[in-house]
Amino acid sequence: MDFKTADLCDDYSNEIQVLGSSLRSFGKRKKFSGPIVTVKVFEDNVLVRSALETIPAGSVLVVDGGASQRCALLGDRLGEIAQTRGLAGVIINGCVRDSAELAGLDVGILALGTHPLKSKKEGKGETNIPLSFLSMDWKPGHYVYADEDGVIISEKKLLD
Repeated sequence: MDFKTADLCDDYSNEIQVLGSSLRSFGKRKKFSGPIVTVKVFEDNVLVRSALETIPAGSVLVVDGGASQRCALLGDRLGEIAQTRGLAGVIINGCVRDSAELAGLDVGILALGTHPLKSKKEGKGETNIPLSFLSMDWKPGHYVYADEDGVIISEKKLLD
């Protein structure tokens, strides 16, 4: 699917939420879109892994990690799961690690930054709930479109 977030903004400005350059790109795929699936965790990535292993291909996993920059919620192993399962992308309000390896994976990965420390493994958090971070409302089933210019959220699918 070919699109530009700038064009989507021009065509749907009254129907979308728009995020500029708050997130950095780490995956090989710089442009991606799909239905949103959500996970809310804090410095614990057990539910992130579980979601990556179960959500439908083509989905975008949106992780609210509380903007923590004290550990990573996704590294090369979880990135490989996302790629193997055909996910469109992962958006993290938190950090990633193994950034050199993530750059070679054919999946979209956006995050606040990097941190070399792995997260805890306690399984705490919530799934499939509305999230709010970076002045955006991320709701399961809504659609996200991301490219080099930013991120757009729409209640409905904008492109076929």
